[in-house]
Amino acid sequence: MGNDQEKEAAARASLQFIKDGQIVGLGTGSTAAHFIRLLGEKVRGGLRVRGIPTSEDSRRLAESLSIPLTSLDEYQQIDVTVDGADEVDPQLRLIKGGGGALLREKIIASASRKLVIVADESKRVPHLGKFPLPIEVIRFAQALVASKIETLGGKPQLRIKSGAPFVTDEGNHILDCNFGKIGDPSHLARVLSDMPGVVEHGLFIGMATTVLIARGTEIIELNP
Repeated sequence: MGNDQEKEAAARASLQFIKDGQIVGLGTGSTAAHFIRLLGEKVRGGLRVRGIPTSEDSRRLAESLSIPLTSLDEYQQIDVTVDGADEVDPQLRLIKGGGGALLREKIIASASRKLVIVADESKRVPHLGKFPLPIEVIRFAQALVASKIETLGGKPQLRIKSGAPFVTDEGNHILDCNFGKIGDPSHLARVLSDMPGVVEHGLFIGMATTVLIARGTEIIELNP
């Protein structure tokens, strides 16, 4: 199986966690997009859910599939969120944000009773850090935050898209930071969270309740 087939297989396996009448968080990225499309099929078949998207891209996709949507203004408790990840370590700690939606993704994850992560085998790693850690920053503090990240041993690079700085749904920029092997993800997460100018970072610690990894035709379920 190719990566895309594995992504779809993992997304399909996550449907077991979706029940009639639930509020469902809709993740962002290629694997989450597979889930949204599959959820759309279920909705057309009569499943009643309301989704809360983690990005404008996911919102547009869900709307195109006629998935009923709601918001955190209406519901502050989400039954289950299905999302992807850029890296998953053996403790189910994650790096997320490759799609640029880490802020809304973390907010939705924090409001979810269950966070189901779907990924192909390539996202499973022995330790975090090969994938550059996305850090969302306000533009005013961008240079300052980059300098502080360098003192922590990171190598920040401003994310560029179509020749211009990438702008998140909340109007911020993203620094993709290469730390190499992250020895203590929890400590780094705390340091970054305390750094003025950092809006959010892509370390998701202790948030995933289930991870579904597709390896060929096999689905591996990981739990804390």
